[in-house]
Amino acid sequence: MNDTLRRALFEVRLSEGDVATRLGVDPKTVRRWMEGRLPYARYRDQLARLLGLDEGEIWPEVRASHPERSMPTELAAAFPRRNLIPRDAWLSLFADAQVQIDVVAYSAGFLVQESRFLQTLSAKGNQGVRIAVALGDPDRLDRSRVTPEEDDEEAVSDSIIGAIGRLRPLAAVGALELRLHDVVLYNSIYRVDNQVLVNQHLYGIATARTPVYHLYKSEQEEMFDFYMSSFSRIWKDARPTR
Repeated sequence: MNDTLRRALFEVRLSEGDVATRLGVDPKTVRRWMEGRLPYARYRDQLARLLGLDEGEIWPEVRASHPERSMPTELAAAFPRRNLIPRDAWLSLFADAQVQIDVVAYSAGFLVQESRFLQTLSAKGNQGVRIAVALGDPDRLDRSRVTPEEDDEEAVSDSIIGAIGRLRPLAAVGALELRLHDVVLYNSIYRVDNQVLVNQHLYGIATARTPVYHLYKSEQEEMFDFYMSSFSRIWKDARPTR
């Protein structure tokens, strides 16, 4: 039993149902928390703020574990530059997809220009893998704020238009869904099932030369979910190509 959590809820006069509604979870989940189960990190933070307490007061085991953790368990690898990752490693990742592939970038040109990548998407789409690709809208993007993927900034528009042209045939036959966004990206996201590669965007530096984080989804962490939440928001507002 988590007596601290029970007392705190009693003091602020919140029921299990009240907490479930505010946090968007099932009341049974709140009951399990009160019985002693440790909530995911994002729910611990929300619940602590809701109760006006420090997370460590409610869950002392979390406070005790912090000094031992130097980095998130989700982080499988960090690369100082995207161009240090071999092209075959990217292709192998997508070839392993079983359920879904999600991509948000301006052009993802370094992949889309590769015929083997297009062949992989076609094969995976025909196998029933859900593929969602959101690229920059060349007619709506503020190009002055777009981070080029390569060092040649003049090629940004051509790269986006070229990528759209290469992916449209796959979209036309239903192998993937292609949408266009007008978002100023903070990073490009390449998700394959429970893995995601996040290519950071830094002002004035081509993304080929910026860091990439390789994350695995973990039930006890939240970085993977944060990036996929960002993808979902961009995807929701992106427009299908005509």
